[in-house]
Amino acid sequence: MTDADRLVALARATPWFMQALAQVRALRLRAWCIGAGAVRNLAWDALHGHAAPSALADIDVAHFDADDLSPGRDAALQRQLQATAPGTPWEVTNQAGVHLWFEQHFGHAVAPLRSLEEAVASWPEFATAVGVWLDDDDRLHVIAPHGLDDLFAMVVRRNPARVSVQTYRERVAGKRYATRWPRVRVIEE
Repeated sequence: MTDADRLVALARATPWFMQALAQVRALRLRAWCIGAGAVRNLAWDALHGHAAPSALADIDVAHFDADDLSPGRDAALQRQLQATAPGTPWEVTNQAGVHLWFEQHFGHAVAPLRSLEEAVASWPEFATAVGVWLDDDDRLHVIAPHGLDDLFAMVVRRNPARVSVQTYRERVAGKRYATRWPRVRVIEE
């Protein structure tokens, strides 16, 4: 069994994750996935044998639509999801528009992204540079441009594509990985 097969099996066996995928699929977005922390928590909770899922700050819904970069669209999509699943901490981001706000938020400019896969490849840590989406035939698909080794080995390693060492250190401190998942290994920068 490949790591992608393992991730698909974990997703299928997790009702909250499958429900979230179905809710996002209903938005009929062109290219999308649920990724980052939601996928990390799904895998690391299972690998640690947690009976209940770890709390999520948000469920990252990444999509790619270069034809509509308006922030209002993401807010409307987020409201639709919240109406479907009240209390779920959705965060919807059109990855095609990240370059429009990234510098103001993180202090340095970035070039526009060309695809959802390129966006996922730029996420902060390799273990979280992973997305999963559900097609109309209920097949699960994994987007993992850097592979799934760090996710299943429970390794936190900086992805230098967009994240500075300082931002990485702040993220590691804020996420408290070892407290939540004791077997996680953080690679210091």
